[in-house]
Amino acid sequence: MPKLTVEGVGVFEVPAGKRLVNALVDECSVDQLHACGGVARCTTCRVEFVAGEPAAMTKAERDVLAAKGLTGQKGLRLSCQLACDDDMTVKATSRLAGSGRVDAGRRPADSIEPPAEWV
Repeated sequence: MPKLTVEGVGVFEVPAGKRLVNALVDECSVDQLHACGGVARCTTCRVEFVAGEPAAMTKAERDVLAAKGLTGQKGLRLSCQLACDDDMTVKATSRLAGSGRVDAGRRPADSIEPPAEWV
């Protein structure tokens, strides 16, 4: 099982292949935002990678980061578009607490949505 380290929270074993956004909530008890329901539309599920950033990116992630002017920010990724396949360390920078939102958003599906087109 891959190890997911969340700075300031702890180190957790997570099921291989689990979406990062769901692992943050389920295994790490992080109040991670995912306002669009994990379909790469809003960027509220963003995290900052400290170590173990996956090289592959979905087309949906690339496109929404570009549209929001976030391309090129070192380590900034969308947790809804990543699977926990290897050990990784992240900063959970987009959380419900202090956001002013009523809830974190509809729970993301177990599989990456939209269907992953890797670039």
